[in-house]
Amino acid sequence: MILRRSDFSCPIPRFLIESFSFGEDLGNVATIGILASGRGSNCEAILKAEAAGRLRARVALVASDNPNAPVLETAARFNAPARYLDPGRDGARMTADAEAGYVKALRDSGVEWVILAGFMRIIGKPLLEGFAGRILNIHPSLLPAFPGLHAQKQALDYGVKVSGCTVHFVTEGVDTGPIILQASTPVLSNDTVESLADRILDEEHDLYVRAINLVVGGACRLDGRRVRVSEPKETI
Repeated sequence: MILRRSDFSCPIPRFLIESFSFGEDLGNVATIGILASGRGSNCEAILKAEAAGRLRARVALVASDNPNAPVLETAARFNAPARYLDPGRDGARMTADAEAGYVKALRDSGVEWVILAGFMRIIGKPLLEGFAGRILNIHPSLLPAFPGLHAQKQALDYGVKVSGCTVHFVTEGVDTGPIILQASTPVLSNDTVESLADRILDEEHDLYVRAINLVVGGACRLDGRRVRVSEPKETI
């Protein structure tokens, strides 16, 4: 994949533009690292897509800030390299030293793109600079509506008729990065937080794989805050 500097003429943090390696040929198969804190259902969907030949990337590392996270067992079932990485402290943010350790572990594994899959930490400067423009997240709402925690409950409390999920680039804000893809999910009159979350999660699994394929395949171009997507005619 070859990226042009003009692709990033956008009002996002300066380091995202200055630190990116433009014109770099990443080859036909990109390498991704997945960060997750819990059960990792999106991680499992990505690993299944890789095993089925539907992912235009290779999972080089699955890492968790929780030593008991089920996602580590999930990765082992797919023979994907997996490890616990110390976050340095409890809470929403890792220590700077710990986050630098994440950058080193990902780089040592040959990771080119970082995929957040239920990673319950706010990404800080070390990762944002270490993988500038190459971190993706998925969120269970149609952003910019209902960012942060408990998005499904926020949607129900607000009374929306349609919710969904969003894949976006990660920047310094929480769930504020440029949007790559979205999928909608109707909110039913008898929905609970759990039933809505389950239906949105089904959409997430397909959407994330699709977004990863587009991004690593060079089909996304930033135009201001908008991500211009040119979907390939052929699918895998």
